[in-house]
Amino acid sequence: VQLQASGGGLVQAGGSLRLSCTASGGTFSRGAMGWFRQAPGKEREFVGMFRGAMNVARYADAVNGRFTISRDNARNTVYLQMNNLQPEDTAVYYCTARGVWSVQYYRASEYNYWGQGTQVTVSS
Repeated sequence: VQLQASGGGLVQAGGSLRLSCTASGGTFSRGAMGWFRQAPGKEREFVGMFRGAMNVARYADAVNGRFTISRDNARNTVYLQMNNLQPEDTAVYYCTARGVWSVQYYRASEYNYWGQGTQVTVSS
């Protein structure tokens, strides 16, 4: 299984970006696909996760209302639409997936598959 993430970049505060993550070699339509992020000197933190079987997403408090996760099953791809970006959103964003939803979906240790990371930089 491989996860290929793309869409990062540099944006001014208040701007928007959309990240994409495509899975190959496996499908997670009934499991979980989503995102964590890691800023320099900090631990990897939960951003949001799409629960395929229920067609719903869960978000970290820090991004709730600004970020939206969606999924295209035909393309085996999950998207992270990030609006009203702030400097504190600057981090490397990692796509991740799990075949079965975990009640501890917010823990990075629950996931076996990770993408290569894509840098998001928000300038003030």
